Amino acid sequence: MWWWVVLNLAVNDPLVMKAWAKTYCENKHVKFLADGSATYTHALGLELDLVEKGLGTRSRRFALLVDDLTVKVANVESDGEFTVSSADDILKAL
Repeated sequence: MWWWVVLNLAVNDPLVMKAWAKTYCENKHVKFLADGSATYTHALGLELDLVEKGLGTRSRRFALLVDDLTVKVANVESDGEFTVSSADDILKAL
């Protein structure tokens, strides 16, 4: 049996992510995860330093396709871009 889930990870606090999740309550396949201290983001090497802009450490925009705990596709955006990490891009990779 094949199943899927979308994990929406953001360098944000859990309360913000919980509020965001409430806007998608009908979709049980989307989970919202807070990476408040950017620990996971740092481990992936996807941190984005926006301290000079008053935003602290954030995350680069990215999408991963993971199968059986193995990353099959890693689409990481260039700064300010949104060209490779869309849902359509991941669906194409399936």
